[in-house]
Amino acid sequence: MMKKRFLAALAVPVILAACASNTESEPTTAMITNTDLASYNWVLNKVDGNALEIAEPFKTPNLQLSSDLGANGHAGCNRYFGQAELNEGKLRIEKMGMTMMACPEPAMELERVMSATLMDWSTATVAGNQLTLAGTEHTLTFTRTEAE
Repeated sequence: MMKKRFLAALAVPVILAACASNTESEPTTAMITNTDLASYNWVLNKVDGNALEIAEPFKTPNLQLSSDLGANGHAGCNRYFGQAELNEGKLRIEKMGMTMMACPEPAMELERVMSATLMDWSTATVAGNQLTLAGTEHTLTFTRTEAE
């Protein structure tokens, strides 16, 4: 009888350790929070899975979020600003304002795609140093750098 209790006592920590290691090794699919996004400069590098090619003198679009989710950045031609909302893993920038410069067509098209995706609810996921915003029409992929 003593042997069975001893084996049972040994089995409990082993089972608990196995449970703990399983939760740690699974990919991060937890819902993102403000701290996953804030205080970084997210630089756009792919649109719909295609690598971005920016012609000189245009800037690469980016997204910066403060700890209270104040948003700003460059959309391809113009700068934008607004208040982001994060709700159940979805992100959008509500009432986004933007400067109103005109640029040649490749930059304007990129800006239309970026601003439309940011203003609509997009599923936001962070994996390593990449942020993906999957909207209804387009998917934007950003790489995290330190805030400017």
